[in-house]
Amino acid sequence: MLLEVRDIRVHYGKAEILKGISLDVREGTIVTLIGANGAGKTTAMRSISGLKRLTSGSITFEGKRVDEMPIHEIVRLGIAHVPEGRKVFATMTVRENLLTGAYLSKSSKEISEDLERIYGHFPVLKDRRDQASGSLSGGEQQMLATTRALMSRPKLLLMDEPSMGLSPLLVGSVGKIIQAINKDGKSIVLVEQNAIMALNLAHYAYVLELGSIAVEGPGKDLKNNPEVQKAYLGA
Repeated sequence: MLLEVRDIRVHYGKAEILKGISLDVREGTIVTLIGANGAGKTTAMRSISGLKRLTSGSITFEGKRVDEMPIHEIVRLGIAHVPEGRKVFATMTVRENLLTGAYLSKSSKEISEDLERIYGHFPVLKDRRDQASGSLSGGEQQMLATTRALMSRPKLLLMDEPSMGLSPLLVGSVGKIIQAINKDGKSIVLVEQNAIMALNLAHYAYVLELGSIAVEGPGKDLKNNPEVQKAYLGA
């Protein structure tokens, strides 16, 4: 198992946000977390990447306990986090943004290879490589935030609300980006308000309600689950 999250509890002050959730991510799969606002999805992602410390429970990555490691060590092991909000360095160029994600690379040869791989998958970023990132469209900024994380050569990519604030047309583009990254061998944990897209992409899915896992199963099964359809898919 690539990632094992076991009975984690997380508090903000006295409020318990995660109430003992457990989940698994197998190598090469897309796992999604869906649920209403405030269900604890982002907190789960922040806990996995080390941005939020656990009250109790454990997180294991490739057999190593990571929940007490510093963030840079978690990144070094192969976990990269793309936070919500398409956070790019607006005054820096596309290429400069990508290079900030390569600080773990040991050689200029590796960096050049990674840049060419990303430009091959996403030619619009090559076309805009000398353009200020703040001038990109919302979809292009999401593409840049995601590929910047890929520059660290992660084994597991955490993506938090990649379609937030995008037009329906661009949401489809984000879905294709996620599929392309997965086909390239990356495992992905996806938090997404667009539950239909998330379940279409996911090999396995978890539904969070008020800090607990209410339902879990293969993405296609949850998409056809009447309770999930009624609560999250507008059926």
